Amino acid sequence: MSDTKAGGPGARPTAWVDGRLVAADSPALLVGDRGFQLGDGLFETLRVRRGVAIEIGLHLARLREGLGIMAVPMPLSDGALAAAIAAVVAANAPADAAAADAPSDAAVRVTVSRGAPLGRGLLPTGWRELAPTVVIQAWPHVPVAADVLARGVRAVIATGRRDPAHPLATVKTTSRADHVHAKLEAERAGADDAITLTTDGHVAEATTANVALVVGKRVLTPPLAAGILAGTTRDWLLRPEGAAALGLAAAEAWLMPADLLAADEVLLCSSVAGFLPLVALDGVPIGGGVPGPWSARLRAAREAWIVAASGG
Repeated sequence: MSDTKAGGPGARPTAWVDGRLVAADSPALLVGDRGFQLGDGLFETLRVRRGVAIEIGLHLARLREGLGIMAVPMPLSDGALAAAIAAVVAANAPADAAAADAPSDAAVRVTVSRGAPLGRGLLPTGWRELAPTVVIQAWPHVPVAADVLARGVRAVIATGRRDPAHPLATVKTTSRADHVHAKLEAERAGADDAITLTTDGHVAEATTANVALVVGKRVLTPPLAAGILAGTTRDWLLRPEGAAALGLAAAEAWLMPADLLAADEVLLCSSVAGFLPLVALDGVPIGGGVPGPWSARLRAAREAWIVAASGG
């Protein structure tokens, strides 16, 4: 008999779907689910360290705000969502962690779709009464490879533009086709990521990360008005325990691609990957084309904060 227990040899990953733990590679959604059919849903990705969901309050508040904008009900309390996250993380714990009774480190995604109506159309009959679909997945947290941190990442400017006035510009919907297209553009250009600009040419964000730059003792990041996601690591950067604790003055600012190229350093920041040094844009080096000291300092400070937040 093959070992399919979570964490064992040949283990099958486990997902939490509407209150049930199921094999993540088994059928679990109705074909009419709006998340699959229309991208009519929202999601959050967060980091779990030693069983502690980092900044879960910020993530769930952002999720609920987006659900409110899209008129999708959330049937679960924050406490119930936290318990579900803990259950799926435990179910996917590596065998050695389970044996040692050590809480797991993980990357977790919470996805909520409008559900599966019987009829078709953008707002079919009975859409207000639909039961939403809630799915939670967990993967082992894999730190960024040392060689990536040593060489930095390269990006291109995406051809698609972000409209800050769009009502969903700052909502993390499951409609990610534009982000996938931007990532494809980067891959085809031999780069690692793509930076999206606003319709008037200002810097918005990368495909899965916010953007910040360092000039002297200042760190600047685009404002939310640029139509960007209110990232939790970006939020930390702007808080007193973030950049300010290292002697950097952090602020929001409208930035142009030329500002990135003229900066001492440019950083990409996200909840799972942390801070990554961006060393080239459209083939033009940034800061000499090598990672600078602030990317390493901010990355180490953020990691130390996460360690403290998760109990050491």
